[in-house]
Amino acid sequence: MSDSSPLPPVRLHSEAELARDALAAPLVSRAARLARWAGPDTRVGAGGELVEEQLPAAAETLGLLADGTAGEGLTVEDALAYAAEAWRVAVDTGLVEVVDEDEGTVTAGEDLALLTSGAPHDVLAVWLGALETVLADASVPDLDDLVSAVEDDAEVDFSQLDWDPEAEADLLDGVLANLYLLSVSEGGPADSPVPLPALAASMVVPSDMGEPTNDVLEQVSDTMMRLDDQFRLLEPIGLVAYRPVDEALMADTDEPAEGALTGDDTDVSRYGMVRLTPLGLYGVRARLLESGFDAPAVGDLADKGADALLDGTAAFPATAAQAETEQWLTRREPLAAARELLAAARGGDAGGPLRRLRCQQALSLVGAEAEPALREVLDDAELGGLARVWLSEHGAADVPAPSEAMVFWLTIDTVAAQLAAEGNSAELRGLVEGLARQHGGFFEAAWRVEHPATADVLEAMGRLHPDKRVAKEARKAAFKARSQQGG
Repeated sequence: MSDSSPLPPVRLHSEAELARDALAAPLVSRAARLARWAGPDTRVGAGGELVEEQLPAAAETLGLLADGTAGEGLTVEDALAYAAEAWRVAVDTGLVEVVDEDEGTVTAGEDLALLTSGAPHDVLAVWLGALETVLADASVPDLDDLVSAVEDDAEVDFSQLDWDPEAEADLLDGVLANLYLLSVSEGGPADSPVPLPALAASMVVPSDMGEPTNDVLEQVSDTMMRLDDQFRLLEPIGLVAYRPVDEALMADTDEPAEGALTGDDTDVSRYGMVRLTPLGLYGVRARLLESGFDAPAVGDLADKGADALLDGTAAFPATAAQAETEQWLTRREPLAAARELLAAARGGDAGGPLRRLRCQQALSLVGAEAEPALREVLDDAELGGLARVWLSEHGAADVPAPSEAMVFWLTIDTVAAQLAAEGNSAELRGLVEGLARQHGGFFEAAWRVEHPATADVLEAMGRLHPDKRVAKEARKAAFKARSQQGG
């Protein structure tokens, strides 16, 4: 995924809703409870971690232990690990501060008050800090089998550890970016979860590979199981909703992903299902922006001018462009908005046709109050055609008939806009066939149209039309157009 091309815009929940989700995330809630529990007698080690003797008390404060017994579904070891993780998040996010490193004493941090009295943006800033801690933890493999006792010290045998910290973090970032892209793409899964094998395969299987080889299937399975561990860690921070891999499935086969990718098992949910939560979309987008990606959100353009709206939504999918435009229009008086849109739609540059298409789509959302603005541009060479279309669709009286030159100019402009928006789509192919069928002398007239995109449009019609005779006519017309333009 390139950081230079914009991603589809994401529809985010309001900051107030997201802040409520952040506060409700189990790990944030536990970190806050431990920050309030901490006092003068709380002791930490050199790295700010709770000393081992205090972990049981911390786990009891969180309701994970009672009289030394773990809660339902937990082992004592799990309860202590959850408490240690929540404490680490509390320290890393400033909910707890180490006041004396030598003594190992702590106090509640200044940021703790933000969770109760801060603005939604402040709460989300704390949550983003917690997310960074969890993502860092998720990129570290299980070291239990690699710790060997050497004299009285425990040392990690790194020679046995096939682990590249940077590569591991990059893998997780890539997976989250792919999950984000699936979530925001037109026709994507929206709120539906994504099968874990498909997500793992997106990171491993080459795009031009047909049937995956056994070696590739093994890599997908390995990646899938790493992701299973990671998503289990990421769910308590509220980033994802996750259904883990069925443990019985892992016991049944050496390569858990093989059945899901080859169609041998119809119940794909057994292989793990994941989706980004609304808070997760916010969090991944924040990280993408920080990494230099263009990751717009619906509403980003609501306070900007019409030129920014038309240019900014040029590459948006249709539904996202409409949602952005609706937000832009709600902040403006209809007649003034229509005039601003029309003024911004002018231009003979390469982006002009698509701007005028987005302008036309925006004006379709404006009521009859906009009529004076459309009448003002009836004689405009670039806008007169779309003005007549709008007035006719809104039942306006006394709409002057367009000249033949205006009709052909508007036709070229419309096809150029569709090419820019959709490429060689089936819809555009149908439009091209219809134009050639309805107007027998279309190409003879079209090459004479004084529009910057005339030759490109006629060449595209030559590519798209299925009838070889008609396609040849289009290519000849394109040659004439280029000769007329001097190129």
